[in-house]
Amino acid sequence: MMYFPNIDHISFEGPESDNPLAFRFYDRNHSVAGKTLAEHFKFACAYWHTLCNAGGDPFGAGTRTFPWSGHQDAVSGGKAKMDAAFEFMSKLGIDYFCFHDYDLVDEGGSLSESEERLMAMTDHATALMEGSGVKVLWGTANLFSHPRYMNGAATNPDFQVVARAAGQVKLALDATMRLDGENYVFWGGREGYMSLLNTDMKRELDHLALFLHAAKDYARAQGFKGTFFIEPKPCEPSKHQYDYDAATVIGFLQENGLDKDLKLNIEVNHATLSGHTFQHELQVAANAGMLGSIDANRGDNQNGWDTDQFPNNLYEITEAMLVLLRSGGLMGGGVNFDAKVRRNSTDLDDLFHAHIGGMDLFARGLIAADKLLQDSALETMRGARYESFDSGNGASFEQGTLSLEALFDLASSAGEPERRSGQQELYENIVNRSL
Repeated sequence: MMYFPNIDHISFEGPESDNPLAFRFYDRNHSVAGKTLAEHFKFACAYWHTLCNAGGDPFGAGTRTFPWSGHQDAVSGGKAKMDAAFEFMSKLGIDYFCFHDYDLVDEGGSLSESEERLMAMTDHATALMEGSGVKVLWGTANLFSHPRYMNGAATNPDFQVVARAAGQVKLALDATMRLDGENYVFWGGREGYMSLLNTDMKRELDHLALFLHAAKDYARAQGFKGTFFIEPKPCEPSKHQYDYDAATVIGFLQENGLDKDLKLNIEVNHATLSGHTFQHELQVAANAGMLGSIDANRGDNQNGWDTDQFPNNLYEITEAMLVLLRSGGLMGGGVNFDAKVRRNSTDLDDLFHAHIGGMDLFARGLIAADKLLQDSALETMRGARYESFDSGNGASFEQGTLSLEALFDLASSAGEPERRSGQQELYENIVNRSL
């Protein structure tokens, strides 16, 4: 059965095309900075939003009826949804997908029943992957939706819940490894607290570290060679989540000896919820050598919550691609469209329009960023701002050879420093001219 019979393969037609079902900037074989666009991005479909999200919200039921839904049997329904997923990805030319365990199939009444269902789904996925060439960018476990996780999973004050979460992660890791997944993600959807009155924060953080070590050690013992990611988010659903932002996560990983195995999966909307820009969070991760992967979406400045809209801000993405190119790219991951079409976008075609727009946007941003680095004065100007550290006393300071007394003597003899403009508006104009 075909689920998108009116959609042909989406092809690249160039900037002059007015075909809404064609790429205008994403030519997967176009080379930028020594890699094709497909290699730079490793675009991935977010299984949960694209195949599972029927458009419901806290104020109303879903608005979309999927042709692959309505099966009485969980495995049959999961297989139909997976058939639709692979048709969608193949027609769109997306090489990867990401999934939560129970995106693939409904959770069973026990861990053993869930394991049987996941085994059936990975068998079905293996055949579809071999026929299409689509791969798994990363898998993860949904440790936040079920009521048992209302007080957290790895950080739950009840050991039985922690153990159940560990069992679920084992099955999710097994499924990811059976599908040759390239990475695995931990997102602490409810790893945080609502009130410190009833929370032992230190104990919960210690438990989280032990949990991550156990999961990592299990996967490595099974031969998993991929990268583990952890995804920062400041709040929602918890009032304060322990993976608040990139800097918080990096500090936690380093403190607990996890920094050699885990890198960061940065989401745009999570960055803005933490009070940062997407570019900032990417740069913090890159500075630590932990820029692993990206969840691509956006929020809404008039809504202070995680709206998960498809990205459309070219200026933001161009600045983000500058970080990507300067840092050498993503470490193991790719660009996963953790975004959902709006509740009133009810046609199946809307799924294609959204992904086409997102893929074109990232391609256009990367091309513009590369042009800025290669053909504009941007890098020369930025370097010139720090030229006083390239030689003499500035270089000695960077090498750590100047004491505080020596710095005092230099400051006393030099007098008041010359005022130097940051020229922010000029930099912004240079970026604008590249778009």
